[in-house]
Amino acid sequence: MTLYSYKAIDARGARRLGRVDAANLFELEQRLARMGLDLVDGAPSRATGRSLGGGVKSQELINFCFHLEQLVHAGVPIVESLADLRDSTDSPRLRDVVSGVIEAIEGGSSLSEGLAAFPETFGKVFVSLVRSGEQTGRLPEVLRSLTESLKWEDELVAQTRKAILYPAFAAALIVAMVFFLMIYLVPQLTAFLRGLGRDVPLQTRLLIMVSGVFVDYWWAILAAPFVAWGGLRFATKSNPALATEIDRRKLSLPLLGPILRKITLARFASSFALMYSSGITVLDALRSTEQIVGNRAMEQALRTAGQQIAEGKGLTAAFEDAQIFPPLVLRMLRVGENTGALDTALLNVSYFYNREVREAIAELQTLLGPVLILILGAVLFWVIVAVFGPLYDVLTKIKF
Repeated sequence: MTLYSYKAIDARGARRLGRVDAANLFELEQRLARMGLDLVDGAPSRATGRSLGGGVKSQELINFCFHLEQLVHAGVPIVESLADLRDSTDSPRLRDVVSGVIEAIEGGSSLSEGLAAFPETFGKVFVSLVRSGEQTGRLPEVLRSLTESLKWEDELVAQTRKAILYPAFAAALIVAMVFFLMIYLVPQLTAFLRGLGRDVPLQTRLLIMVSGVFVDYWWAILAAPFVAWGGLRFATKSNPALATEIDRRKLSLPLLGPILRKITLARFASSFALMYSSGITVLDALRSTEQIVGNRAMEQALRTAGQQIAEGKGLTAAFEDAQIFPPLVLRMLRVGENTGALDTALLNVSYFYNREVREAIAELQTLLGPVLILILGAVLFWVIVAVFGPLYDVLTKIKF
């Protein structure tokens, strides 16, 4: 199959652009005809691989789940529901994905099998939940839960992005100011100070030395963070044990560590509760959550817990042995295991940590601003003292 870029027109004469997999131009024309489009022009896309789903935004996926849940709950057949979504969406990529799912269902596949053909859009957890909804007859409920879960993930990303926007801007301003001082301003003042013919104090000599390093090696200073980041990524990819240890240390960082831990635990609790309430077994739910927690240390702990549960150990005891889950999670797991309401207990954990994350991000945003301003003030104070200190000594000794 080749990924084709096409230009077509719909029944109303509107132009449509997009990409779709096809064996040749004839099959491309047939696929577009089943989508209600007339092919105008088509050619193999320069992009390689199945990249249709990569351009589907989270908000579009949320709308997809919401509208599909509404239509299925109203009794509209799956194919007709998907056709309505295909015709109403403004996203060319989502339209192509939905068209592919429709074709898979018309070819005899189930909805979950059609979704699994587009892993860039519908992850393994998404497909597993839909499959469970199909098998238990609770597809509308599963789609509603997926909508809420995707909304929560989207809001969490938006909160995090909002929290780091101002600190990132302030940090960039500080870096720019430091480069300006060290590369442009300090060298000019240094020439003036040397012209005074006097010995300069230690802080001034240190400033001149730092400025010289910036002037001579500014390119290395700019490249160092990127080289370090690239080296770290290469090391973590080639050494899984190192990657796991780094992720473990992330959870212990000051300020950021507790937030990362709460985000990871909230994601685990929410996803595990959603899958368990949808009829997925504990072991299968644990295997799926390993892929979405976003932390290798937590992933390893879940894998170990799953192995112990498979060997016959209780759920709470297995999580206790992992020694990475806080008492709140263990307590709620014990309550859920004893009462049979494990999904409700985990949803309580998710709600608690979600609230804690919002508060912690707001506090971090409030704290980082003044801290960065103090850093900038300290740099400016050092430059002022180092440059104008000797100048002041000279002026005080001049007799008028």
